[in-house]
Formats: sequence, structure tokens, C-alpha cells
Amino acid sequence: MKYRVLIEQDEDGVFVAECPSLPGCISQGYSRGEALLNIKDAITGYIESLRKHNEPVPPPIYEEVLEV
Repeated sequence: MKYRVLIEQDEDGVFVAECPSLPGCISQGYSRGEALLNIKDAITGYIESLRKHNEPVPPPIYEEVLEV
């Protein structure tokens, strides 16, 4: 499954990663790579929790990139 992840560097230089499709699913890391690994774990745990509690899992995204 694919989910959009937004990554921003905060004022302290820490990379903060957020998954907008999963409210409250946020993680961080000292590098973009570490932030991506951490948000992947957070997304996995979030989805497992939704399934455990019989909550609906948001559908994956389908996105195209167009060059203009």
C-alpha cells in the first residue's frame, strides 16, 4: 500500500514526517532517511491498530506525476 508522506525539517534540524491520510501519524529522524524509516514503522503500527479495532483502513493513494 502507498501513502503520501510529507517531510519538513524543523528549526532544530530534525526531519519531521507526517502521513496526512492517517491523522496523528507523525514521526521524526535526524536525517530524511531515518525519518522515512520511522514513519514507515509508524504507518505499519497505525494500520495494524486500525485492523485490530475493526476500524476502516484508508485506501492507498494513486498518484501521477506530470511534466509540463
